[in-house]
Amino acid sequence: MKTCIMCGGEGTRLRPLTFDRPKPMIPLLNKPSVVHLVEHLAMEGFNDIVVTLGYLGGEIEAALGDGSMYGVHIEYVHEQEKLGTAGGVKNAEELFEGEPLMVVGGDHVMNLGLRELYRFHEKNDAPVTIGLIPIDDPREYGIADMDVNSRITRFFEKPGPGEIFSNLASTGIYVCDPEVLDWIPKQKYDFAKDLFPAIMAKGENINGFLVHGRWTDIGNPQAYREACRWMLEQMPGTKISGRFNIKDAKVSGPVDIGHDVSLGSNSAIVGPIVIGENTSIGDNVLIGPYTSIGSNCRIGNNSRILSSYIFDNVEIGSNTAVSGAIIDNATGIKNSCILETGTVIGPRVIIKEGVTVNSTVRIWPEIRVKEGTRVTENLGNDDFGNDIKGS
Repeated sequence: MKTCIMCGGEGTRLRPLTFDRPKPMIPLLNKPSVVHLVEHLAMEGFNDIVVTLGYLGGEIEAALGDGSMYGVHIEYVHEQEKLGTAGGVKNAEELFEGEPLMVVGGDHVMNLGLRELYRFHEKNDAPVTIGLIPIDDPREYGIADMDVNSRITRFFEKPGPGEIFSNLASTGIYVCDPEVLDWIPKQKYDFAKDLFPAIMAKGENINGFLVHGRWTDIGNPQAYREACRWMLEQMPGTKISGRFNIKDAKVSGPVDIGHDVSLGSNSAIVGPIVIGENTSIGDNVLIGPYTSIGSNCRIGNNSRILSSYIFDNVEIGSNTAVSGAIIDNATGIKNSCILETGTVIGPRVIIKEGVTVNSTVRIWPEIRVKEGTRVTENLGNDDFGNDIKGS
């Protein structure tokens, strides 16, 4: 059976992290998220993959290649215009060769037993099986009502107050019989909004399957942080690749440390933590649990980095506190700054000395924040577009 990974969206809800890259290429523990997904598919035995590409799709193709590095075979289909989820799969129809197919999102992070889902579909008679998982807040997902025989009786996309009749959220993982593609027109068309209601209106059954394990899509910064956290929780132990320069400092695992990392005097690393190569950490620095730091980063003396996700080529000055933040490539945070929980800093930003960025504030690429400023609302950049709603 073939698997289709949908990678066409622009990732507007994750801005400013998706201006330089498509959403599936966002680093997750210093490796593109889509690479983790392909590795999981390979582990589950799904090694024949079709990837649908849209926004900045060339970056995904360059990262994955033909898939041989990951023990799979990958083919690509480029969308010339936005086709929606089902329309994008229809656009790749000739590559599925009349076989059943599994559809997953390119922004999915999971440790689910996908083979169980596929075997369930094989044994039942519905043309579509949707992977469902109970979640606390299903407002950003399609929700389903399912009877004891696994038949979905209602399906509703992104419910509002008074419409949340179930907390069974669609994972966006579907197993489809080949004839389902015949029901999809060659135009913009979505699985949840268009196809599933049409199938149910014709009296056809759609099955639900309660998946086991952990799953999220990294559709917004909060979901991204959660995905990083639980992947760090799964770290099996300590790994040090190459030279690790440590001077009178403390390390408590698990940690994954790249080549040529230095840790200054009286500093402490408390895992789980991932640190990329050629990164230097100054004296009296605390790097707290659930943190990832990319390659070629510099962290100044007396700073504190807690539960944060820092990409490549980032410089953080002395006496700076970063808590629960995401910082994109080539950004500079000067001395004596505070980045509060939930802040998202785009690429190539310069934050001058003594700046405080309030919780949940986002700063767009190439913004310069003046010394001593308190940033209380998002700082956009018209050169990039400021919308954060949508895909």
